[in-house]
Amino acid sequence: MVRNHRTENVQEHQVSGVRSGRTVPQYPTERPSDVQQRGHGAEYEQDQYSQQGRGDKGYYQHKFGGRSHASSSEQPHGPAPGYARSCLPHPTAGKSSKQRYAVKGNSAIPGGHGAGMSAASASRPPAPDLHQASVETSLLEQSVDSSLAQHFQQVTIEGGTMSEEIHPVVSDIARSSKSLSFPLRPGKGSIGVKCVVKANHFLAELPDKVLHHYDVLIMPEDTPRAVNRAVIRQLVSLYRGSHLGGRLPVYDGQKSLYTAGPLPFTSNEFQIILSNEDDGSGKQRKSKTFRVVIKLVARVDLCHLKMFLSGQKADAPHEALQVLDIVLRELPTTRYSPIGRSFYSPSLGRRQRLGEGLESWQGFYQSIRPTQMGLSLNIDLSSTAFIEPLPVVDFVAQLLKRDIRGRLYDADRVKIKKALRGVRIEVTHRGNMRRKYRIFDLTSQPTSELTFPVDERGNLKSVVQYFRETYGFTIQHTHFPCLQVGNKQKPNYLPMEVCKIVEGQRYSKRLNQDQITALLKGTCQAPYDRECTILQTVQHNAYESDQYAKEFDIKISNKLASVEARILPAPRLKYHDTGREKDCLPRVGQWNMMNKKMVNGGKVNCWTCINFASNVPEGHASQFCYELALMCETSGMEFSRDPIFPPLSARPNQMERSLKALYVDAMNILHPQKKQLDLLIVILPDNNGSLYGDLKRICETELGVISQCCLTKHVFKMSKHYMANVSLKINVKVGGRNTVLMDAVTKSIPIVCDEPTIIFGADVTHPHPGEDSSPSIAAVVASQDWPEITKYAGLVSAQAHRQELITDLFKVRSDPQRGAVAGGMIRDLLISFRKATNLRPERIIFYRDGVSEGQFYQVLLHELNAIRKACASLESNFQPRVTFIVVQKRHHTRLFANNHNDNRSVDKSGNILPGTVVDSKICHPTEFDFYLCSHAGIKGTSRPAHYHVLWDENNFTADQLQSLTNNLCYTYARCTRSVSIVPPAYYAHLAAFRARFYMEPQTSDSGSTPTGAVGQSTQKKSRPDDVSVKPLPAIKDNVKKVMFYC
Repeated sequence: MVRNHRTENVQEHQVSGVRSGRTVPQYPTERPSDVQQRGHGAEYEQDQYSQQGRGDKGYYQHKFGGRSHASSSEQPHGPAPGYARSCLPHPTAGKSSKQRYAVKGNSAIPGGHGAGMSAASASRPPAPDLHQASVETSLLEQSVDSSLAQHFQQVTIEGGTMSEEIHPVVSDIARSSKSLSFPLRPGKGSIGVKCVVKANHFLAELPDKVLHHYDVLIMPEDTPRAVNRAVIRQLVSLYRGSHLGGRLPVYDGQKSLYTAGPLPFTSNEFQIILSNEDDGSGKQRKSKTFRVVIKLVARVDLCHLKMFLSGQKADAPHEALQVLDIVLRELPTTRYSPIGRSFYSPSLGRRQRLGEGLESWQGFYQSIRPTQMGLSLNIDLSSTAFIEPLPVVDFVAQLLKRDIRGRLYDADRVKIKKALRGVRIEVTHRGNMRRKYRIFDLTSQPTSELTFPVDERGNLKSVVQYFRETYGFTIQHTHFPCLQVGNKQKPNYLPMEVCKIVEGQRYSKRLNQDQITALLKGTCQAPYDRECTILQTVQHNAYESDQYAKEFDIKISNKLASVEARILPAPRLKYHDTGREKDCLPRVGQWNMMNKKMVNGGKVNCWTCINFASNVPEGHASQFCYELALMCETSGMEFSRDPIFPPLSARPNQMERSLKALYVDAMNILHPQKKQLDLLIVILPDNNGSLYGDLKRICETELGVISQCCLTKHVFKMSKHYMANVSLKINVKVGGRNTVLMDAVTKSIPIVCDEPTIIFGADVTHPHPGEDSSPSIAAVVASQDWPEITKYAGLVSAQAHRQELITDLFKVRSDPQRGAVAGGMIRDLLISFRKATNLRPERIIFYRDGVSEGQFYQVLLHELNAIRKACASLESNFQPRVTFIVVQKRHHTRLFANNHNDNRSVDKSGNILPGTVVDSKICHPTEFDFYLCSHAGIKGTSRPAHYHVLWDENNFTADQLQSLTNNLCYTYARCTRSVSIVPPAYYAHLAAFRARFYMEPQTSDSGSTPTGAVGQSTQKKSRPDDVSVKPLPAIKDNVKKVMFYC
């Protein structure tokens, strides 16, 4: 039945716009692929880093702003002048006449820069202190005491809600989030050797048709997307030639339907009958009736999109981009399994077993992107884990990795329940009738003990008896629990051996390390092979014959985009003058330590070794330690060749007792000499489970010992290359520096060396899928030396589950005696920089990792606001110029050499050369962004990092920022290779990773944790601000003073 209403006309809809309360769709943003691999150099230890614990509380007032006061008690309490500004300052002061910002409407961003004081003396102590996010100090409270130690006194940040008068940040963001545009591109770079690369972007021609947007209401509501799509497909099949006027619409699966021209109505109602899925019974299938109401909303403005692509408009027309993306996704959605922005199918590539009942499916990623060359379709290969369509009994056998005929333990039952909950199965004991169910639980009793009532008198029958009598099926595995399917109010019991897993179910839980390795191994392709596979995918998709693309007149090129690029020169690196080679120019992104000595060698006078690998003899452990000590000495460290006592062998299951006993024995020797244990070398089994994380937690939060872990396989090989890399890690862990940029030594880095500059890196890592209550972890690191910018102190903070905004960058609470008390990670790191360098930073460069395009505004406004307030809390007119850059590694743009056979344009792995930068054609039409492949490929296809500037008061040119970023990638402390993302962002990731070991030592091997060193913050399960996050144990003072996380 169809009802036609002409109650509204097109003009009325164009004026009224979107229905009240309806969310305007965003154009597609790039999200993490299922398995990502960060660009690492040669790294040998899973050592990761974080910073917490209670630190020295103190006042960053001594000579910071050139003020002194008689005593802190004389200071007024409350916000400092300039702090009360509710929003971010607009970057006007110090800008050139050519303003690179476009501000939409009435911006809520006032301000400019304060005058500021001149930089202090360039002298600096040799080692920075790592401070906690728990440090708090009264605003404007200044001390006349010249002792730097009094800059840090211990307190903790109070959790809970701040009063609006003290910290009205949230309301500020809401008012100003749409009033700001990002910096315009300051021209394109010119430094480097010009070349041409190919990118996996395919030019898309815009249609000339007028697109129409219709609102769709399907009743009953809250039906799954798959059902919604089936309803609309049926509607189009029935009424396209009549009521739809021949139009072929596309549908987003929820509330929006789009056409390439007007439908013959402005509002219409349909009744659609869908038959249920055939269960093979041969009986007449049940059917369900849906009421569908379609109403015209508006025309989609493609003129705005064309102006945006040509650079005439700065704001992206999100809905127009969304429509075009939906058009190109419509056909693949009907053919394949859509997951996120990717499509998967067994027909798209070879399945590969991952173990424990899982397999990988190949697929492709697809996203429409606005670029300088126009609209482009980004196509890349993708792979993810699916549950194998096995009989449930076989799945359980793979999951448990043993003969399932034996006894089933409680731990086995928990593992099975966790793996099968939510999985769809079909029954196999009823011939062709393959009815499908979803598992919601396992029975607490084995099948042999299960009974159920068969009549009103309460007579019982066992499940085993029922299946034998009703279906002639004898249950073999009666010691297994039954699957509970259906609903919890009236569950059905199904023995596992009569059930098979339905094909095509993605596995969304956490993969183990072996599964991740198998997945990566199966998807790793050399650049030439990947390029060919992408081109084959485009040909297979046949966009030229796609009926939806034809309907909307969208044409997709079948050729990779050719893009102009440049290869930036590698920076010269400075080593110690006593080495045969005093400096070094890396070749193809790598170099070595031969004939070189560390620029600042650390000291290790008192050390020993503990061996948890039973297959490593004591003599071999001693020889390994001697060779490692010799390598450290050769590399430039002051390293005693003899340990304080020989290596101690211990059992892994007695790790904590053995570790503490060793420490007591060592201190009994060292304490009378007023010495400390400088280093503990630890030999671990290759497969050590939670041993590594537990050991790091005990060493760093209980004993105060720097440790270096080495796996058994490396101990036996005793490779010089391996030990050289380990010596690099040991050196920075004990306070040394491996190398610095020659340009930094000569103070010739533009902008950075002009004035004292601090470089931040920040990242937020989230719990694995399935960990519904674990907090997310924010980590912030900051350089502690200038102009070398090589040492980084770091802090971590736990925050609400899957919260991307960093909540503990700046905190204020009201204290009844001290007034407004400030703290937070930015503030503490600024204090630490001051202590380490005796300088006040006049510039801040902030590299922020892990932010998707849809979060740019939110993250910038919240975090830049926090930076401003942290600075103002130290001195009222302290406003260093800020550049805020998002680092994106989880995207799908790949760059290929124009000629794979030209050895001058590829490295040994076949990838483009390190230093390759692209800032044209495939980049944003107007904003300041670029792709940089800063590392040499090792295996597979290199992924360039994408840098997008969201704020720039330092007026970087393209060349300056690209060169700085590329050069910093050569300063990563853990290897002699350039790395794929800028080191401060990399260190922030390591910091968050390490913190998980402190919080969940038994289950951690990803990244997340509580507030900086030990602050308290808040978290909720459903509303994460109500439940307090468990504070981390404090990191010992002697540990947090060095780069122990490397």
